[in-house]
Amino acid sequence: MIRRIWQVLEMAIVLVLASPLVAMAQQAAAPAAKGVSAGLGLIGLGAGLAVAVPAMGCGIGQGRLVASAMESIGRNPNSTGQLFVPMIIGLAFVESLTLYGLVVAFFLLAKI
Repeated sequence: MIRRIWQVLEMAIVLVLASPLVAMAQQAAAPAAKGVSAGLGLIGLGAGLAVAVPAMGCGIGQGRLVASAMESIGRNPNSTGQLFVPMIIGLAFVESLTLYGLVVAFFLLAKI
């Protein structure tokens, strides 16, 4: 069952990554005539990945962090006060990684 889910997930990822390439396909223009290099497209792709990958990791990390904290509180309700502040600090650190990705994306977009 898990193997089948991974196969479907892999196919979905391939389709999502390939669809913009097909949708935005156009005839090749002479780079010398327009002064446009192929590197600008790669910078745009890098900017998108600089936001998407950290955001995905952040969502997974925050979900696991909160799930673990809630499980701990469920097992020992008296530990709520001891777990709340470290959980919030951990969430802030995880979220900061996404913000760093956003800053990198802004720097990359400034080069276009």
